[in-house]
Amino acid sequence: MLKLKNLSNFFLILIFVFLIGCSSIPKNTADGCSIFSERYLWYKHAKKAAEKWGTPIYIQLAIIKMESDFDWLAKPARKKIFKVIPYKRPSSSFGYSQAVKGTWRQYKKETGNKYATRTRFKDSVDFIGWYTNKTEKILKISKKDAFRQYVAYHEGWGNYKNYKKNQKVILLANKVERQAGLYKKQLSKCSKSLNRKKFIIY
Repeated sequence: MLKLKNLSNFFLILIFVFLIGCSSIPKNTADGCSIFSERYLWYKHAKKAAEKWGTPIYIQLAIIKMESDFDWLAKPARKKIFKVIPYKRPSSSFGYSQAVKGTWRQYKKETGNKYATRTRFKDSVDFIGWYTNKTEKILKISKKDAFRQYVAYHEGWGNYKNYKKNQKVILLANKVERQAGLYKKQLSKCSKSLNRKKFIIY
């Protein structure tokens, strides 16, 4: 009985360590090659999303970098009453993609991915692919246009037309565009190496 209990504890610890390892934030989130050298399965998932939706890997990464900086448990900071007392959060954004609950439900319904979760990288990049694909259809914005795609991602399809009045969003979108350019340049140097690792299953 004691041996069985010890074995159960061992497996629980093993599962915990595995989850922490898979969910921890990469050391250098500004470098695409560094990210994928630490999290090779992430490359497989991002590549699959790119092939499925047509959204380049470098744009997927740039959106996640801006939204959560690759923190799987990221949430918007709470508002404060009198600048001291913590209050409710400004939105239900959560996870790598910072998708809100309503849009996430829409994604799951339209894709049939009913077990998708916002804390899983695989589902997050698929969500970004789905969202940017819809943006291209609704707003006629190329999936390679990091600036305008991010504006639509941040503001929503309905509010996109008003973004020029919002300097904060323009600054954020400029950052995403620059980061996407860096990721693109970085990945061009390591993509051959990443694609050779075909023995890893996803």
